[in-house]
Amino acid sequence: MAILAQLVDDVVVSKFDLKPGQLSIGRHPDNDVMIDDISVSGHHAIIEVVESKYMEGTMEFFIVDKGSKNGTFINEQSVHERERLVDGDVIRLAWNKFKLIDDSGNPLASTAHVLQ
Repeated sequence: MAILAQLVDDVVVSKFDLKPGQLSIGRHPDNDVMIDDISVSGHHAIIEVVESKYMEGTMEFFIVDKGSKNGTFINEQSVHERERLVDGDVIRLAWNKFKLIDDSGNPLASTAHVLQ
């Protein structure tokens, strides 16, 4: 099972299950993950959870910035389009940090997208 862990000073304060489909993140209350912070856009980003085309029974994770004002970052690299996430990635939305934790135990999952 994969989770999105919200971090404050590198301590997990909230956990959100990552299930197939989309998880919306933003300041507006209709998001799946609502962040009460004025630096976060109303509909800041989405995380997509999809079944891998290359490894049966494995899920892949992607993040998409929805035109936010203060940006979406993976490991401090700005997200400009749909970007792939792997276990251990730190996601920052404005000044709010999250960590992707995927305990599926498949070490090849992070490289499977390279195969074609």
